[in-house]
Amino acid sequence: MIPEQLKYTAEHEWIDSANTADGVVRVGITDYAQEQLGDIVFAELPDVGQQISAGTVCGELESTKSVSDIYAPVTGTVVARNEAVVENPEVINGDPYSAGWMLEIELADPSDLEGLLSAEEYRAQTEG
Repeated sequence: MIPEQLKYTAEHEWIDSANTADGVVRVGITDYAQEQLGDIVFAELPDVGQQISAGTVCGELESTKSVSDIYAPVTGTVVARNEAVVENPEVINGDPYSAGWMLEIELADPSDLEGLLSAEEYRAQTEG
């Protein structure tokens, strides 16, 4: 399941840029990532107001199998975080593209979106 309207990173995160008119994107991990992690039991997300830089670690997910870093897909300011994911991280396993979103980030530079993968490019990466 790889929604066509989203952008992706090589680190298995999705970016919903549908609302980029206001400069804010929504971020989460892909279905492939949650499948690889297994049952997610802990989520550490950056605080609202925190500045993050593309490619740097900004959080962490812990599962019954391993601990995985969350990488910032874009540079900007965290304007919202999904407290439901912090309180009940297993929601990511059940619905990674909707209820399991993690962050909303106000873009510092909208051109950051140009370097992200299309659904087709991400599909090729995960099926290869």
